[in-house]
Amino acid sequence: MTSKKKAVLAFSGGLDTTYCAIYLSKIKNYEVHAVTINTGGFSDEEINAIEKHAYQLGVKTFTCVDERNNFYEKVVKYLIYGNVLKNNTYPLSVSAERISQAIAIAEFTKKINADAVVHGSTGAGNDQVRFDMVFNSMIPDVEIITPIRDMKLSREDEINFLKEHDVKMDFEKSAYSINKGIWGTSVGGKETLTSNLTLPESAYPTQLQKEDECEIILHFKKGELKGINEIQFKNPVDAILKLQELASPYAIGRNIHVGDTIIGIKGRVGFEAAAPMVIIKAHHTLEKHVLTKWQLYWKDQLAAWYGNWLHEGQFLDPVMRNIESFMKDTQQNVTGKVFVKLKPYHFSVTGIESDFDLMSAKFGSYGEMNKSWSGDDVKGFAKIFGNQVAIYNQVQKMNEDHAE
Repeated sequence: MTSKKKAVLAFSGGLDTTYCAIYLSKIKNYEVHAVTINTGGFSDEEINAIEKHAYQLGVKTFTCVDERNNFYEKVVKYLIYGNVLKNNTYPLSVSAERISQAIAIAEFTKKINADAVVHGSTGAGNDQVRFDMVFNSMIPDVEIITPIRDMKLSREDEINFLKEHDVKMDFEKSAYSINKGIWGTSVGGKETLTSNLTLPESAYPTQLQKEDECEIILHFKKGELKGINEIQFKNPVDAILKLQELASPYAIGRNIHVGDTIIGIKGRVGFEAAAPMVIIKAHHTLEKHVLTKWQLYWKDQLAAWYGNWLHEGQFLDPVMRNIESFMKDTQQNVTGKVFVKLKPYHFSVTGIESDFDLMSAKFGSYGEMNKSWSGDDVKGFAKIFGNQVAIYNQVQKMNEDHAE
């Protein structure tokens, strides 16, 4: 008897991956191994429900891979080091997660020596490219199967197919698509398909619960969040989750991002990312005190490029490791306290304390008094520093006078 081919299915339990599970086992006769990658978006109850659903669909095995720490160490940490906000707005919540998920799926596929890897992406979004690119790099000899994309299936096509195979699930489509992880939650709906409408208050998963201002102290060590107020954390993931718990009741970190997709069209997505936005802004403020002008300048250039290349699925490009090495090296003195005030729908970074603060008063106070040079020193410096421009203007005037 010929054994069945093995297929690893990236499984969320939603309509698309439910279709894939039935299609692979009933139509294509694959032995299906469903895998859910937890990058921070699932509770234990949700994982248990997904597992139960997977086995009801007839999969051979179900595995949940806890990728939260790897996601932080390999991706999120560098987004913090780089203060990465796509188009100065979006903390790359979903795109960063997808890369981590794709890598974990590829590793699992190699582990069980599967013949095929399957994802439920459609042909209209970024995720199809991210998953395919990682799989092509890490498991080039494994077939990639994407039933929804390849057969151009509509939602109605999928529902009819599943009903024909007696699949029992809630087929009602939610008004909003929610994707939750430790680095933010995306929110998509009818408003994000337009250029002029904003998401209603009710669309965001976290509603305003607190209205009294609250000041918190964030403790950074070499660029990583290690403490909040009096609590110290061994695991930065726990620090992020604790900050999310403190900040999200203020309904902060909300926005709508519009940008260029990998496939060349503009797209909009809403998001709420209280902890990521506070961390990035606090970290950036600390850096402005402890890094030099040119450290800040070059890190900004490389970080913007790094974030875009990650967004477009190019995480495995070796140049990304080169940039990570640079960013990590810049964090040696990014240590200190950052004071943050939380308010309804808003937060502000009020100041920092650091042993590495380059704004130390012993070197002088901006606009008031200096302690390192004399007035004559400044006169000479200004003359030399502006000499090239002065020469240019003199030559221009000479030529204008000659022309007259």
